[in-house]
Amino acid sequence: LVFTPFAVCMLQRITSGPTNSTNLISLALIGTSLASAFHISRHSRHTLGASAATMSGDPHEWLHDVLGEEPLKWVGERNAACIAAVGDPKETDDYRRILSILDSKDKIPGINQIGDGMFYNFWRDEKHVQGIWRKTTLESYKSGKDVEWKTVLDLDALDPPTTDTASTWVWHGSTLLDEGDASTWDRALIKLSPGGSDADTTREFDLVEERFLAPEEGGFALPTAAKTSIRYRSRDEILVGTDFDGTGSSMT
Repeated sequence: LVFTPFAVCMLQRITSGPTNSTNLISLALIGTSLASAFHISRHSRHTLGASAATMSGDPHEWLHDVLGEEPLKWVGERNAACIAAVGDPKETDDYRRILSILDSKDKIPGINQIGDGMFYNFWRDEKHVQGIWRKTTLESYKSGKDVEWKTVLDLDALDPPTTDTASTWVWHGSTLLDEGDASTWDRALIKLSPGGSDADTTREFDLVEERFLAPEEGGFALPTAAKTSIRYRSRDEILVGTDFDGTGSSMT
């Protein structure tokens, strides 16, 4: 069984919380600097994954528990071996140069228009660690550095997740209610991941009042984190593809 350093670091990035420029640089530098892969002995694989392998036949299933104590310990050991072999990327000139670029305040914010109205952007910086979803007019955006942004959703201000050990929300995007020519562009499905894993939750958001719609008032909500595909079918219907039985064996 061979794990490349890239795969090992990717697992750590997922389990350690929100993606940031530091994690991305470490991932890139370690993944490209190491020519050989690290090998895990058959004995260690059997010891760590014995129960999972016995139940499912998949010797790697124990790694699916990305926030579990055993997988995190294993990842820490593998990353320590990577750094011991190639050095700490944070101590290199390349790291510092790339970090300065990613942290530059001169970044151009990308925008997406919703309907015929405002232009939206998701933004992260040292003040908004998890990020804010914000909007502006096209005229203000064209003005350059004095853009007047209005925050629509602040992820750092949300109550923390109650899933496992996750303490932060990570933005996984939005899906708009598109009703064709009759669209009022007043609803969106917001996907947030607890801790930054592949699984996410979904809540319906009112773009006019700029707030989540509670289930009690008819808002759609999938509060259990899962790998889910979700789209509006109509204003009152959504199409959901997910592992409904919770075993990971099917997608319906």
